[in-house]
Amino acid sequence: MLAAVLWLYRDVLRSLVHQWASDDNYSHGFLILPIAIYCAWERRDLLRRIEPRPHAGGLALVLLSLATFAMGALAAELFLMRLSLVGVIVGALVFVWGPSFLRALAFPLALLPLMIPLPTIVFNQIALPLQLIASRVGETVIGAAGIPVLREGNILELPGMTLAVAEACSGIRSLLSLVTLAILLAYFLGTGLWGRLVVVASAVPIAIMANAARVAGTGLTAHWAGRPAAEGFFHGFSGWLLFVTAFAVLIGVQTFVNRGWMPRWHRTALEERCSPAP
Repeated sequence: MLAAVLWLYRDVLRSLVHQWASDDNYSHGFLILPIAIYCAWERRDLLRRIEPRPHAGGLALVLLSLATFAMGALAAELFLMRLSLVGVIVGALVFVWGPSFLRALAFPLALLPLMIPLPTIVFNQIALPLQLIASRVGETVIGAAGIPVLREGNILELPGMTLAVAEACSGIRSLLSLVTLAILLAYFLGTGLWGRLVVVASAVPIAIMANAARVAGTGLTAHWAGRPAAEGFFHGFSGWLLFVTAFAVLIGVQTFVNRGWMPRWHRTALEERCSPAP
């Protein structure tokens, strides 16, 4: 069965790896599969105790996924073909081992869609608002520093120069990577469902504000030190620095959530479950 899946999806897998290697927005895809395999391996003792109960619903999901693969191939839509691979894996597990195995492997399987690049139309619908947000924040910060600035969409007009917040500077790359890291951080170090949800949700504003700070810093550097300084080493280094800073803030949120924050009713229920029996 595994050999058949690999043969059928050989071109899909080849294109997926190629996009991870050539598109910086999805370079985190190389990490998803090893982490998912590790999370599944962690559950090996639980899986041994589960009695296999094959379910016909898994076969139905496999057939539906293969139909999706065929439609994607006819329409030359890679996203559907790649997504159908996840459906085939899930359906095969249910068909061979049963729903109990699916529940035990829910998290590793839920990670797999993160390695699939978004369709271009969806990607653009996310990137454009991020460009505008970064441009607005950059305009505000630069103006607050006493530098005349005029914004037209994603274009910032400074004295003697024009800066464009391009798609590559929209922050979607750091957003996708930081959300992926937040999911892993919440899973391995999180406490309680609410705490994990807060950590994952916080990754979105943290990534947006980090990228906006980068745009503002680029504008200030361009005005004070000249455009070549802003476009050279500083531009690449600031991206790495702010991503590391954003990840540090995310860890701070995780620590805060684990140590003190959670809804009172949830904390009380957790304490009751964890308190020793008299």
